[in-house]
Amino acid sequence: MTTEELRSPTAEGMGEHGIALFETAIGRCGLAWSERGIAAVGFPDPEPERTLARVRRSVPGATETKPPQRVALAIDAIKALLDGEATELSSIELDFGAAGEFERRVYEAAREIPPGETLTYGELAARIGSPSEAREVGKALARNRVPIIVPCHRVVAADGKLGGFSARGGTKTKLRLLSIESRHGREPMTLFDPGPDPHEEI
Repeated sequence: MTTEELRSPTAEGMGEHGIALFETAIGRCGLAWSERGIAAVGFPDPEPERTLARVRRSVPGATETKPPQRVALAIDAIKALLDGEATELSSIELDFGAAGEFERRVYEAAREIPPGETLTYGELAARIGSPSEAREVGKALARNRVPIIVPCHRVVAADGKLGGFSARGGTKTKLRLLSIESRHGREPMTLFDPGPDPHEEI
């Protein structure tokens, strides 16, 4: 999926709001959109209805429907990234909802981190002109409702640890996403193993 395709003036807009499930290399993900852009991305759950319920919170009243063209292009781009392709997602239109100005700056800066690369929370804070706000950057990323498109998994702690990840699966999911983007190591796995798995909110 190319930047030109996502920005194509001939492509349909986002249309009305809706939600949809789609298959990826890590399992069935969910997505919600409004007329302004993609509003939420949800990671796989053994029960797909839970994935739909999580993304629906960003667009109350949205029902499952066929994605319009621009949304379908965004889905294709996400699928390509999760297949291990160095796909550019920064052109996908987003609906940040009630996110504040600081959060929006954090999200836009995070979108500039290329696949396969990482920044620390402090480095991202410096990029937005708030070098002393690393902790606040982490809190903003914890509220990110469009993971993968806003690649909060590419932001790590300064001590060499992964740092937090608020989407379903926590740091386990974060590590798998980074592993996929590294384009080496084992094949991508689904996000659930036998036995209980805590449900962490997006």
